[in-house]
Amino acid sequence: MSMQKAARVVIAICVFAALLAVGSDAGKSVSVNGYVLDSACAFTKGLKKPISAQCAEACAKAGSPLVILTDNGNIYWPIADTTPSASQNDKLLPFAGQRVTASGKVYARGGSTAIVIEKIAAETAQK
Repeated sequence: MSMQKAARVVIAICVFAALLAVGSDAGKSVSVNGYVLDSACAFTKGLKKPISAQCAEACAKAGSPLVILTDNGNIYWPIADTTPSASQNDKLLPFAGQRVTASGKVYARGGSTAIVIEKIAAETAQK
């Protein structure tokens, strides 16, 4: 193998490794508290909390993604850490309309924040 060809292989390996490192950001582990509600209502209605658990459940069963809305207005989109991804509504549906504490890895991009939920439970002290 010539030196020039070997250099190209080394450069290609370095570029590939750099792309893997950037693409495999582990995310930041956090814990968030907020309401589980329909994503459309969080945006279009400007709600600070769900109208009711039944409303959030009906929207989720109709296919609308559930999100976690914090007290400061941040919206966390639950995502899977697999590709292809899968809906996280099954994980959130038992908590529809309720306050929760969710912990997991958070990812931010372009003004959106997503969370890979590792643990979720009803919030112990209701507000």
